[in-house]
Amino acid sequence: MSQTSSQTPLQPTVLADQIFAGEGLLRDAIRVAVANILLILCAHIIIPLPWTPVPITGQTFGVLLIAVLLGSRRSALVMLMYLAEGISGLPVLAPIGLSGVFHFFGPTAGYLLSYPVAAFITGWLVERGAGRTILRLLGVLIAGGVIILASGCAWLAVPMHFGWSRAFVAGVAPFLPGDAMKTILIIAAVRGIDLARRDSRG
Repeated sequence: MSQTSSQTPLQPTVLADQIFAGEGLLRDAIRVAVANILLILCAHIIIPLPWTPVPITGQTFGVLLIAVLLGSRRSALVMLMYLAEGISGLPVLAPIGLSGVFHFFGPTAGYLLSYPVAAFITGWLVERGAGRTILRLLGVLIAGGVIILASGCAWLAVPMHFGWSRAFVAGVAPFLPGDAMKTILIIAAVRGIDLARRDSRG
């Protein structure tokens, strides 16, 4: 006795698949390459702060936006590529402080090392429908941001010997207003892309 499935074909669950439709290694390579360039550009948006060795950058904006657009595995791959490029000495990391592989021994290492994890978890949640409403997307972005800030704070507190109180003051508190603004911008960008996509389809 044969059985027929009542399920409809799965639709793309992330915006990158809907904007640049189609499957295959080449298309995924293009998506990943474009996202990598976006992250590099975001890393070069810098506002140094005099009371902390950690500057404000556009990196977290890039990490979370890419996670929402690409989903879990591809966004994590982008982050791993980005870190590998930084370790190799390519000028992709924020051009401040230490250079090349030495970034991963300095005060910003905890943030950098969290990017693949934050991107994967954020993208995984979006793939499962967490980005379908503004409130759910807000919750997902907050979760991704918390992962990055917690990792950065822990690195400052322990390997960099700041202690937890000083690490919070230097590595978390100054970035909360900026992260809130980045979250709003990501939601606006995602909603704008989604609306433009729907309008183009008539």
